[in-house]
Amino acid sequence: MRPFDYARAASSGDAVEAACGDNARFIAGGTNLLDLMKLEVMAPDKLVDINRLDLKQIAETDDGGLRIGALVTNSDCAAHARIRRDYPVLSRAILAGASGQLRNKATTGGNLCQRTRCYYFYDTAMPCNKRAPGSGCRAIGGATRLHAIFGASDQCIATYPGDMAVALSALDAQVEIEGRDGATRTVPVRDFHRLPGDTPEKDNVLENGELITAVTLPAPTGGTQIYRKVRDRASYAFALVSVAADIRMDGGTIASAALAFGGVAHKPWHDPELDQLLTGEAPSDALFDKAADLLLADATGQGGNDFKIPLLRRTLKAVLREATRTGDAA
Repeated sequence: MRPFDYARAASSGDAVEAACGDNARFIAGGTNLLDLMKLEVMAPDKLVDINRLDLKQIAETDDGGLRIGALVTNSDCAAHARIRRDYPVLSRAILAGASGQLRNKATTGGNLCQRTRCYYFYDTAMPCNKRAPGSGCRAIGGATRLHAIFGASDQCIATYPGDMAVALSALDAQVEIEGRDGATRTVPVRDFHRLPGDTPEKDNVLENGELITAVTLPAPTGGTQIYRKVRDRASYAFALVSVAADIRMDGGTIASAALAFGGVAHKPWHDPELDQLLTGEAPSDALFDKAADLLLADATGQGGNDFKIPLLRRTLKAVLREATRTGDAA
């Protein structure tokens, strides 16, 4: 591990000012950052410790939603009574990720900022445009089992590895961000992460020094919420594909639908046309086939991950059957 400066922030403003440098990083739980530093995948010149900031509360909002502070741990978020009752897809997604020990340290803000688990990104002997822009992408034509079928570019085919953000995307959550001089902005989770394009080193829309302060959830829809994660083993494994769904029925009709997908793109994948296709329709296998066709129309395998395309089709259809109580959900 290379030498670095360390600062402990007393307020969000202090944290932002301290981190406004070319190579500074915030640290809270450190469950991803410290691993990357040990491997010299990341070598920040400065760490700004934000653990003393007052960002550890989960509070109700005026519109009936919830505001989750950026330093709320994954364990506390998943166990919160309101989240378990009104946003079970979020609780289930968090519990599907990592281990209990990591969830006890990992934070809401840090979880959103975790980096890809691409083999080539972690191996400093390999070229990687995300780690070293302009060096090339060894994943293309290499081992691609975990890689993207949506939104990839000729610069990067890596996937976003998290579970929590997939559920937050289905819930249409918002990310609160503080910048310099106390300026704040709100970004939908669906727009927070970036596709690789020509700048795969940029994982998200955060600007230099900006700090995530909270994530807000809208009022619950009262629908059926499901998180289904398909992986190589039952625990402590990243998704091959995952589906988060929030579907509300009105009689025999789908009154509203919101779905998001993990393990398939550089960001949690959301297709608004899919939600629109399902809304107002009576559930049926024919509708679910049509939904899968729409979702997968532009899917492109990389060889080793071609199996993700039929796997995602089957997983989507199973989730839709379960959420609408139609046929066999297995």
